[in-house]
Formats: sequence, structure tokens, C-alpha cells
Amino acid sequence: MSTWLDKLTQGLSRTREQLSGQLNVLLGRGPDVDEQFWTELEDALIGADMGVTAVTEMVERLRDSAKRQALPDARAVLEHLASEIADELRMDDTADFIDASPSTVLVVGINGTGKTTTVGKLAKAAADEGRSVLIGSADTFRAAAVEQLHIWADRAGVPIVESDRGTDPASVAFDAVREAKNSGADLLLIDTAGRLHTSKDLMAELSKVKRIVERESSAPVKTLLVMDATTGQNGLTQAREFNAAVGVDGIALTKLDGTAKGGIAVAVVRELGVPILRIGVGEGADDLRPFDPEEFASALVGLS
Repeated sequence: MSTWLDKLTQGLSRTREQLSGQLNVLLGRGPDVDEQFWTELEDALIGADMGVTAVTEMVERLRDSAKRQALPDARAVLEHLASEIADELRMDDTADFIDASPSTVLVVGINGTGKTTTVGKLAKAAADEGRSVLIGSADTFRAAAVEQLHIWADRAGVPIVESDRGTDPASVAFDAVREAKNSGADLLLIDTAGRLHTSKDLMAELSKVKRIVERESSAPVKTLLVMDATTGQNGLTQAREFNAAVGVDGIALTKLDGTAKGGIAVAVVRELGVPILRIGVGEGADDLRPFDPEEFASALVGLS
């Protein structure tokens, strides 16, 4: 097992312990696949925050597979569960815009999701691959955000475009796009201020930032929403609001190591219809990685 897969498996341990604990209870009831089995399986998956609609459809497909393939017992059904979860998480023909070149990525999210850290980790990973990276520090409200970015930028050897505290974020974003053009950067990451999805003024400000970036950038502009997995269904509500305000093209799901509800990944993809591109299971630079549906589903279910 790779080091990353070790970390992912460990990071999802709280979700897996809860989920597999319930699945093992199902197995302990015996091999019969009766109505009670299906009801308890639905309850277990909903308890992991996968969302009622997704769970209902997954269980229906599992029922169908059990009949068509004449699966002999409960364990055989549950062994199909990981592939069903992976199917829910997979989005066909989805390009990873973070890896695209050139690319301008607007990074958004509420306070405390790990947004600024995510920008830093993405910058370092891209710079380590030999790409020309630029960071735009459009979080002009929080001095700590700029300090954080400087730490990551120093590690990665990546320049930052910034301005004085309180400067209009759209102005900083404008300057960052211009600098990316002038320097020939092939990845521009624009960090924006964390904002509550319920604040109409701040969401309107974010919309303004995106309009200006789209107008000025010669590279495709995409929006990456950083979500904290521990917020569960509340995170889903936030995601809807950001999607309505600026349009979300991809998700970075962080703090999977601190939640028993890692199934929120399924609900997010189902709700927004956009891919999870990165997942984070720790604080280190290497703890944010590209998302692999099969790898994630196997680590989530964890039945041996």
C-alpha cells in the first residue's frame, strides 16, 4: 500500500469505523438479504452523510445486481458497495483544470475550510512539477491569510501579487491577472477572502471579482470551492450558495481526517454535478492530492 493510500485510509478511519461497524452488524445478522437488510443498509449510508437521493438510488442498483447476478449472501452484496460508491463519485470526461496549462483558478469558500492553505499546497505541487505559478492574494481583510501565503510561496519559490489591507479584492485580482500575462505564468491561483454564504454583500463582491478575472484573463477561468468535510450537510448548503453566486467548477474537500461523515463527498458530487478534484487528509504539503473515486470508495468502505 502506498504512503498516500495509507494516509487516505487512516484519514477516513472515523467514517469507516462508523460505516463498517454498521455493515459488520449487518453481516452479523446472517447471510439473508431480506427487507430488513436493505433498510439497515440505507440507514448506514445515510448516516455517513451520502444524501438520501444518492443512497436510495445506490441501494436500488444493489438490489438489481443482487437479483441479476444471484449474489449468494449479504457479504457478496456489500462487496459490490465500493464500486457503487465509486460510480456515484466518478464524472466522465472531466478535465482537471488545476493541471491544465494555462489556467486561472479562483479559490473560494467560507472561513475555516483551509482555503488559503489549499492555495499554498496547490502552488507548491505545481511548482514542484516545474510549472510557472503565480499566487494572487485577494483576501485583503485577513492579515494572517497573506502571512500564510508567504510561507507557502517561500517553500515553493512562487511569487505573490498582493496589496494593502482593505484594498478592493477585485483590484488585486485584476493586478494578478495582468502579472500572470506579463510573466507568462501557466497557473494563476487567486485566493479570495473567506465569506459566509449568507452574506449577500460579500457574495456580490465575489461575483465582481470573478467578472473582472474572466474579462481580463487570457487563460480559462475556473472556480474551485474549498469545502470542509466535517461540516457535513451544512457544507452542502454553503456549496449551493457559492454555486449560485459564481458557478463552481470543481471541489477541494479538506479535513477528511476529522470527520465521521466522509460520505458527504457523494452528496456534493450528486448535488452540484461538479467533480471533486482534490482531497485533503492532513496538514502536510503532500496531504492534498488528486481525487481517485475507486481509491476513495475502497478506503471509505474498508470491508476486508
